[in-house]
Amino acid sequence: MSNKNILDKINDELFNKEYTRRQFLKISGKGIAGMAISASLLNLLGCEEQQIKDGKIFTWATPTGLLVVNADKCVGCHRCEMNCNLFNDGKIMPFISRLNLRDNYYYGTEINEDYKHNPGINGNYRWEPITCKQCAQPWCGDACPESAIYADEKTGARVVDKEKCIACGACTKACPWNLPRIDHEENFATKCINCGACVQGCVTGAIAMTKWEDVATALHNS
Repeated sequence: MSNKNILDKINDELFNKEYTRRQFLKISGKGIAGMAISASLLNLLGCEEQQIKDGKIFTWATPTGLLVVNADKCVGCHRCEMNCNLFNDGKIMPFISRLNLRDNYYYGTEINEDYKHNPGINGNYRWEPITCKQCAQPWCGDACPESAIYADEKTGARVVDKEKCIACGACTKACPWNLPRIDHEENFATKCINCGACVQGCVTGAIAMTKWEDVATALHNS
């Protein structure tokens, strides 16, 4: 489906009639998310052409909007992780943050000479915020022996049922990005719920969440 056809379909649903949230997510998740990698759309969202060419821009389509990470702006201050902790847990413990910055910069005892182009033990030696991709077929949920990870009806995000979770760590091991974390003080897993606390805590604008409605409007006005 071309960008124009996708936009026409969104316009029909978004601007011409009432729609349910589930219907809109279905359209935007398949339509706009498919265009998220295009330079033209990233330009509309404020990303510079050179940053896109240099591979500094990363996007993830979430149920509530398009998450755009600009690694060129990240200074490694960890405020995104701290904000996540304070909002969701009432404490600062970056290890259990639902957003992961620290692991990307950890290389262990040995560093490859060509480290800028090769992955390290847990990352690629770059400050680059990583958060849950909200996979359509979530490895974390499939691996959970207690079925403690489910899709929230309001946001569509995969969340943890604290009453069912046994803190076994199966979700963390199954996730390709090791994003679910175990809070050993509370004895349950934590993962991103699309709350946006990380975005609000970013002082450089390295993390931005654009609602699907605003993405559609940007395309509509372009």
